[in-house]
Parts: sequence; structure tokens; C-alpha cells
Amino acid sequence: MGLCKNISPLSVFYLMGFALLLPSHSQDSPQDFVDAHNAARQQVGVGPVTWDDKLAAYARNYANQRSDDCDLIHSSNCPYGENLALSSGDLSATKAVNGWVDEKAYYNYDTDTCATGKTCGHYIQVVWLKSVRIGCAKVRCKTGGTFIGCNYDPRGNHLGQKPY
Repeated sequence: MGLCKNISPLSVFYLMGFALLLPSHSQDSPQDFVDAHNAARQQVGVGPVTWDDKLAAYARNYANQRSDDCDLIHSSNCPYGENLALSSGDLSATKAVNGWVDEKAYYNYDTDTCATGKTCGHYIQVVWLKSVRIGCAKVRCKTGGTFIGCNYDPRGNHLGQKPY
């Protein structure tokens, strides 16, 4: 379990052609990431996450490594959970997290499964009860678009365990 990725075989989130009317800096603060996560967690009765500078530094380092190609490839050999998002345009912190949370529609809590052919691992990581610290980063891709990564500690998405 040392890799920073979700159990789901489709472990990335991609938004094509997404554009914002507001400048990205207005929706990309640590608090914006925290608030978006906590809104989803509150909906299912899970306690809040807090921002962690160590996780944010990890996310920033990895996002900077991906800025040349912005390939949705998870970082390797780390102890954190990880969600990634990519957009061909600008992508805010809130929109990235909300995109992960939209996977809730495919998650069946009773059976702890995703709908056939769908991905819900990003949502599960967002609401994972024991993941209480997050750190995220956003970079503009040199090829155009936006890459966002969030790391979670402790990591979630353990097979055979419900998120909350």
C-alpha cells in the first residue's frame, strides 16, 4: 500500500474544455480546498479535514514535476492518498474537489461498491473518515490546461473497509 493512488482502476479525473469566469487565484487558497472537502464530508456526517503544509509541499513538488506534460500519473512510493484532476482550461480548487465528489452518484455505501463501469474512488478518498489532513497544489500545464493534486493523510480507500 505504499503507492499514492486509489484502489479504483480509473484513478484520475479529467475535465475537458472547462473554463471559469473568475481568475483562478480567487478560488485556489488552502481554505478553498479545505472548504470543498469539508462540505462533502459534512453531507455524510464525517468530521472535517485540516490543511497540512507537509502534504501541500508534497503535492506542490509532484505537481511541478507534472507541469511539463500534465500526464495524469500518480506519484509513487509515498504513504499518502492522492486525487488528481486535469482540465484543458482553468480549473479552480472548488471545481476539482466537486468533480471528485460528483462520483458519489456511483457509490453504493451498503455494498461498498461503485456502479459497474464507473469510478468512485476519488469521492471515497474525499470522505474517508480517518483521512483528516490534506495538502493540495495547482499548476498550469506548459501544454495548456490545469493540473491539480491533493494528498491525504492517513490515506484512504482500503479494500474491505467502508469510508465512514
